[in-house]
Amino acid sequence: MTENKGLRKTLTPFMLWGLGVGYVISGMYFGWNLGLEKGGTGGMAIATATIAIMYVTFTFSYAELACSIPKAGGVFDYANRAMGKNMGFIAGIAQIIEFILAPPAIAFAIGAYFNAFFPQVPILTSAIVIYFIFTGLNIYGIKAAASFEVIITVLAVGELLLFSGIALPKLEMTNLTRNPFPNGWGGVFAAIPFAIWFFLGIEGLANVAEETKNPQRDISKGFGWAIFTLVVLCILIFISATGIAGWEAIVYKNGISGETSDSPLPLALAKITGNNHLMYHLLITVGLFGLVASFHGLILAAGRSTYEMGCAKNLPSVLGKISTRFQTPANALSGNMVIGIFVLLSGKTAEIIIISVFGALTLYIISMLSILLLRKYEPELPRPFRVPFYPLFPIISLIIATVSIIAMLIFNFKLGLIYFSLLAIAFLLYRTFKPSAQ
Repeated sequence: MTENKGLRKTLTPFMLWGLGVGYVISGMYFGWNLGLEKGGTGGMAIATATIAIMYVTFTFSYAELACSIPKAGGVFDYANRAMGKNMGFIAGIAQIIEFILAPPAIAFAIGAYFNAFFPQVPILTSAIVIYFIFTGLNIYGIKAAASFEVIITVLAVGELLLFSGIALPKLEMTNLTRNPFPNGWGGVFAAIPFAIWFFLGIEGLANVAEETKNPQRDISKGFGWAIFTLVVLCILIFISATGIAGWEAIVYKNGISGETSDSPLPLALAKITGNNHLMYHLLITVGLFGLVASFHGLILAAGRSTYEMGCAKNLPSVLGKISTRFQTPANALSGNMVIGIFVLLSGKTAEIIIISVFGALTLYIISMLSILLLRKYEPELPRPFRVPFYPLFPIISLIIATVSIIAMLIFNFKLGLIYFSLLAIAFLLYRTFKPSAQ
């Protein structure tokens, strides 16, 4: 039985840091290296630096919104207040697309990890079992889920620092400058979605605002510490991994051309230690924690996003119910799991990631417009945290996000068409079955 008695407030600033870093950290372990195939070290570096600027300015801007309107719906609630119910609905659907589609791609990578150690267990079987386990943990309770997230995030961060410590002494500048722009300036724009993958998901921190002990004070701390940690790790991993043997060595399985790999760090480390060294096996084993941290964290954020949309009856109201036993959005979490498993069965992980990034960029654009409008039309709204250098930060983030979504549409037109079709269909259904929306 479920009803609404409110989400339990248990999260501390340290837990928020663990969640913020945990949502994102799998992007350091896999996926980003595919941007090197598009842009080379030079093109990917420019794309990554630009996207890092977008995320820093976005994070501090989003923190103002999260502290002013500490609701589990995140951008759905901010856009609803700033631009009305129609735009709020579109923002909420974009957020749900991002949070529901990213976990299946990560689940597939987790299944591949298990398959490497236990070849008799199919990848899909492991991935589906993982879905059930971590959905169950999130249903059990936010404190247990967040505590687990902090532990595996700390382990994952430690492993990335260990990798950097081993790789940096072996770095050669010639490896960073060799064939830096294989596809010219077009490669910079083609690399954008993979640069975004470095940071995708940090916005999920806003969705646990209702479960934070003091959201008006602690959310901004969690965002600030998390983005600082992620930018430092991004720089370390990019330089240390590509500097060992050049970008081709961590993109292609044979180190030259052909089939691409989702395991850049093991490929880089194998150049130093060989693939039978203890440190090599340690990286592969502990690397699993990075994937689990992001998978688990995004499930948590997705549950809150879907729950808030259910509360507003923009989705079936049953999704907006709280478990009386655990005080968690059990129905929303279960519904997201069912959709995630169906997406997982498609096997289209790269395409799933790109559609998820389209959702994220839509979220960033709408939320930056929201902060600008709320500052203009609601100047008296309590703002315990105010974004520094206003309006420069939200405007910078808005411009980069807009250019990025246009570039992604040019280079991924069919997937962009699928994404915008999903938005349009959802909106038409919303207007049909909820005509009172304004």
